[in-house]
Amino acid sequence: MKKVTGVMVYYYFVCSRKLWYFVNDLTMEQSSDLVSMGKLIDETSYKREKKNILIDENINIDFLKDWRIIHEVKKSRKIEEASKWQLKYYIWLLKKKGIAIEKGILDYPLLRKREKVFLTEKDEQKLEDILNKIEKIMLLKQPPEIIKKSICKKCAYYELCYI
Repeated sequence: MKKVTGVMVYYYFVCSRKLWYFVNDLTMEQSSDLVSMGKLIDETSYKREKKNILIDENINIDFLKDWRIIHEVKKSRKIEEASKWQLKYYIWLLKKKGIAIEKGILDYPLLRKREKVFLTEKDEQKLEDILNKIEKIMLLKQPPEIIKKSICKKCAYYELCYI
């Protein structure tokens, strides 16, 4: 079974169907203008920082400050809950490796905003549950049912679900 990545945790909160497609290597992001814009924002923001730090092939941290603060760059706050849990997952994984991360920061360069994210003991318990649910989705033979959400029309997988 594949290692759970930060993107998988993010997709879990966005849409279980999108998560299933991603896990099964059905990727549509390469043709999405919104995804391209997000990558451009990531590449052009915070140029002085050491960026895109890959750890254990399953988490890709946008950038770190002194191995104490993890930064995750996002273009908007529309799916903020997913972003928070992705960041909490990174903090949790590093904690399990003995690296004491003080906090995470969600950076929104276009909005000129930042939000601090902390990992609590309750969050750690919830992450265990989330990881179990992600693994169950990974084992499904076909994608979960469509759940119509307002974000569906802008999703890179829209055509796969609705057309």
